[in-house]
Amino acid sequence: MSVSQRLRDYLDSQHVQYEWLHHALAFPAQEVAHTLHVSGKHFAKAVMLQADARMLMAVLPASHRLNLHEVKAEVAAKHVEMLPEAELTKLCPDCELGAFPPFGSLYGVDTLVDRSLAQSEEIVFNAGSHTDAVRMKYADYANLVKPRVASFGELPLS
Repeated sequence: MSVSQRLRDYLDSQHVQYEWLHHALAFPAQEVAHTLHVSGKHFAKAVMLQADARMLMAVLPASHRLNLHEVKAEVAAKHVEMLPEAELTKLCPDCELGAFPPFGSLYGVDTLVDRSLAQSEEIVFNAGSHTDAVRMKYADYANLVKPRVASFGELPLS
């Protein structure tokens, strides 16, 4: 089963309202947001991390970049790094690289959400492919995922 179907089945089973969005092939996340005419502040990108001996998912706005030092401090880890592509394909074989939905629970990992994204009324995110996305209320997302909210995203320097 593809992650798109798995995600759709999960959202349906939870009786959550969402909108499925099919779009032209696009990546990275900021480009997907542009394609969908959504602000990068409301498009959630998921980044898989290795924090010491555990994996976790960091979710932040497409318009922001990940500050690994802030994640490291937040989770009290000695070492935090992005998961190598080879590990990503093992962990999420049903997802296209760079198109993970922000549901760490689907992969057995904890989820961190950047505070700026948690203030959004709704979010849009990749649904496992570079041609599918989902729009839903942030409150519904938070009720399902129960993420830890922290500040670890920052706007890139111009």
